[in-house]
Amino acid sequence: MKFSLAKKTAIITGGGSGIGKSISLTFAAQGAEVHILDLNIEAAKETVLEIEAGNGRAQAHLCDVANQKNVNEIIQKIAQQSSIDILVNNAGIAHVGTIETTEEADMDKLYNVNIKGVYNCAKACISEFKKNKGGVILNLASVASCVGISDRFAYSMTKGAVLTMTYSIAKDYIKDNIRCNAIAPGRVHTPFVDGFIQKNYPGKEDEMFEALSKTQPIGRMGKPEEVANLALFLCSDEAGFITGINYPIDGGFISLNS
Repeated sequence: MKFSLAKKTAIITGGGSGIGKSISLTFAAQGAEVHILDLNIEAAKETVLEIEAGNGRAQAHLCDVANQKNVNEIIQKIAQQSSIDILVNNAGIAHVGTIETTEEADMDKLYNVNIKGVYNCAKACISEFKKNKGGVILNLASVASCVGISDRFAYSMTKGAVLTMTYSIAKDYIKDNIRCNAIAPGRVHTPFVDGFIQKNYPGKEDEMFEALSKTQPIGRMGKPEEVANLALFLCSDEAGFITGINYPIDGGFISLNS
């Protein structure tokens, strides 16, 4: 079967909702044993139940990716059960603001989750990958890491760092049979988007949803499962010749707006 992840163990951060949930469901459907690391343990457990309802295998782990000790303990626990083959660094937080409206606390919070979180998980898994003679890391970057977007100063900074970390890891560990790539999604319709619209545009939800959809040249937002399908390909053996690359999945946002 093409893109099979049978007999593989995958760790997915932020796998309890949105894009991470779709990646978790997709990977499990293709045979992977999925470990979901999430601060929202209830959401992670709900995803596990969905996976198990489809005869898949999954476990939920309460984890703060910004806490290196927490991350190391969980990765070691998983490694004692089975060899780790795949890490998807999906956990992240957003922020709206220019440099003037971004406070130091905002910068620290985004750095800790979006940058340090990726560093913590990748560092812990690379040690395991080297023991196992190989592995795959997939980082979720953003179109904001590739082009300038208004009012996304801190978010763009962190996603730019995710992208350059991807290139560095791919370069440093290619001889260890460790592949590292990134995905740069445009606007994807997730519960986060719905919550953002409801909070900031009460009474105008439908109008703002349509306006945000039209910011993508293709005329709609992406679907989480579309990002998950790309993630599946990049983490499968069929993508064994691909490393150190960033894949936009953005409805033409980067190429048609530049």
